[in-house]
Amino acid sequence: MKISVCGKGGSGKSTIVALLANEALRIGYQTLVVDSDESNTGLFRMLGFEFPPVPLMELVGGKKNLKRKMGQTSILSGTQIETAHIPKQYLLNRDGLRLVTVGKILQSLEGCACPMGVLSREFLKKLALVKDELAIVDMEAGVEHFGRGVDTSIDSVLIVVEPPLESMNVAQKIFDLASGIGIRNVWAIINKVPSEEIATRLKRELQKRHIEEVGCIYFDADIFMSSLEGSIPVKRVAVQEMKYVLERIFSKAGLHASK
Repeated sequence: MKISVCGKGGSGKSTIVALLANEALRIGYQTLVVDSDESNTGLFRMLGFEFPPVPLMELVGGKKNLKRKMGQTSILSGTQIETAHIPKQYLLNRDGLRLVTVGKILQSLEGCACPMGVLSREFLKKLALVKDELAIVDMEAGVEHFGRGVDTSIDSVLIVVEPPLESMNVAQKIFDLASGIGIRNVWAIINKVPSEEIATRLKRELQKRHIEEVGCIYFDADIFMSSLEGSIPVKRVAVQEMKYVLERIFSKAGLHASK
């Protein structure tokens, strides 16, 4: 299954990706995290790596070279790409948890992120998962990736929702866009919830919008403090909450939540 994690900027997408990836790894799935967010640079630390992988952008000759290829029907060679075939400098591996990054905006006047969107789309389209392998994509904030067609090869979309109304409005837009391209597995996870009362109100609002909720991650001060250091604790309440979330996602997708 290829699952993308989407949402408003600051909603906690990368934290959810890290929690989700570690839980999938814990129950025995090979887990590939695809960092498709061109602005957030800290996901590799959250996943326990000391340094990021070489961006896939370099595999195709850099951003300028990719711009020249953008009109071609195929940017990446071959008809399929398996994780095992990705050159090791572009793929970090920690006990079955793997990370690739598409590319980052590193300097002013670099131009738009469109080439990175194109590369994300082509990579996900050709990515062939093996048995008991899960791909989790950390998408850029907002909805522009839908306009670029990045999500056309995604099986499931997990929308990260936090209390502000704007986050709910972005979730609605993501739900509509994902449904519009035929993605049937579209769910919401409520993040950074400060109280049961607010969780209940958010769940009701999602129900009104016909967006299915698969779980809540309550605000955890230790998670917040650790995130300032770029890491995610592995033994916190949020970890147990993510266990329940992943079980629901797997059940709804027809997969086994334990192996």
